[in-house]
Amino acid sequence: MSKTDTTETERTGDEAAGAQLSTAPQEETALGGPTLGVVGWVRWFWRQLTSMRVALILLFMLSLGAVPGSLVPQTSADELKVAAFKAAHPTLTPLYEKLQFFDVYSSVWFSAIYILLFVSLIGCIVPRTWQFVGQLRSRPPGAPRRLTRLPAYTTWRTEAEPEQVREAALAVLKERRFRAHTAGDAVAAEKGYLREAGNLAFHVALIVMLVAFAWGQLFKSEGGKLIVEGDGFSNTLTQYDDFKSGSQFGTDELQPFSFTLNSFNGTYEKGGPQRGTPRTFEADVTYSEGGADKKAVIRVNEPLKVGDSKVYLIAHGYAPVVTVKDGRGKTVFHGAVPMLPIDNNITSTGAIKVMDGYRDKNGKKEQLGFTALFVPTFAGAGSGTMFSQFPALDFPVMALTGYHGDLRVNSGLPQNVYQLNTTKMKQFKIDKGTGVAQRMLPGETMTLPDGAGSITFEKEIKEWASFQISQQPGNGLALAGAIAAIAGLTGSLFIQRRRIWVRAVRGADGVTVVEMAGLGRSESAKLPEELGDLAVALTAQAPPTAVPEPADEPAEDPAPSGEADK
Repeated sequence: MSKTDTTETERTGDEAAGAQLSTAPQEETALGGPTLGVVGWVRWFWRQLTSMRVALILLFMLSLGAVPGSLVPQTSADELKVAAFKAAHPTLTPLYEKLQFFDVYSSVWFSAIYILLFVSLIGCIVPRTWQFVGQLRSRPPGAPRRLTRLPAYTTWRTEAEPEQVREAALAVLKERRFRAHTAGDAVAAEKGYLREAGNLAFHVALIVMLVAFAWGQLFKSEGGKLIVEGDGFSNTLTQYDDFKSGSQFGTDELQPFSFTLNSFNGTYEKGGPQRGTPRTFEADVTYSEGGADKKAVIRVNEPLKVGDSKVYLIAHGYAPVVTVKDGRGKTVFHGAVPMLPIDNNITSTGAIKVMDGYRDKNGKKEQLGFTALFVPTFAGAGSGTMFSQFPALDFPVMALTGYHGDLRVNSGLPQNVYQLNTTKMKQFKIDKGTGVAQRMLPGETMTLPDGAGSITFEKEIKEWASFQISQQPGNGLALAGAIAAIAGLTGSLFIQRRRIWVRAVRGADGVTVVEMAGLGRSESAKLPEELGDLAVALTAQAPPTAVPEPADEPAEDPAPSGEADK
């Protein structure tokens, strides 16, 4: 075989293998560095940045960069936790502040990785997209000169004319959804373009998810509100118990709506290993949007959707109703006091603060405060510590401890409404209970000494529910990106790009010789099987000729008897 033939064979073989990627000019030395000055350095940097290897490295760095954001309290999420962390770790705090660990997602280094990954993905996708479009517009390449070199190959002889064989092959391949055409003495076909389409869709979906994440972080809002049965909420900033938002979110963008908690319904498993597990956990609400009142039920993972906002049910507890009277019998406080659960059986703690308390013997005005421990199901006196045995209201009991003095509400320092600041208060001494605390059943009253008044645990016990109201503008886009990424990755992994050639030429004896061969862009055990199915379909229209039996050779003449004797 001549050198020219060898070169032609290699060229056609390369075309069959699908080597259509262009090779960039060689502007780098053996060590990988550019040799054309500033322009060379820029092109080299761009080529490295837009490589798939660098994109994967940046994606890995982004995931590593998110680790401090999940381990270290973030200023954007909870400033109180950040302040507590700084007070507890004075040595680490200066280092973390320099590394911007308290603001990871808005830090310079995290933003740099994020932007570089974004640019890298775009740089990978754009040229590959144009290349893929060019492949879709072009026809499958012609058949290599020697089909026998391909991994899947079959051949047979038929009495059909070569043109008939090629027409039949063209019809069979198109019926199997191959892109096929006649090129010279062969039919060239290709299938599996969705593999590259899936690959591109996966990378585009990554960009969509990055955009959705950035959009959500910049324009999100999220707040919490605890609501007692019968009370309501209006979606304004002053109504929230806590609120946080993205840097580009404006309070005028809050969705205008309001709702009232009509009742909370909770039932629990009575026995077995899952005793106390919630079975019904739902809040009946009436909400108003655009002047129209509507009823809805909010359940766990079934939020109320109002415009762009979602209202999630996240917690539940009890709010005993108490009445406080001063020494003259005047009611100075009456209302439901929410208690915060401290265990799964809703053992709860809380505080009762009475600004307008009473005047002592010297005429000095004293404020009242009470710490409360509430259990919905009490085990009974002498049955151990006061912890709830079940989350339902089967045997409610509340233990109260009274204080008098200054509640420090006007000190200028923020206070937790569920905790009592007793630094400027004195504890009452009472006759019942432990002398300072008294267990009370619904309907019972504790009388305070020195004419300070009384507190009554009313028979009515309300329930409260805690809601999270959020606006996440990027969630829908992120979900669409995730679905597209999974679909694209599935296509790129399970769809195989392959090419089939069918050559039909007349042999020296006048009989048509049919050759079929296949080549995949990646190795697959199914390619020979698919080629066999196509060959079976084609032989139905171009049946192979019967191989002639070899002629019987004439028997050798027996040797003369005289020679045999010799």
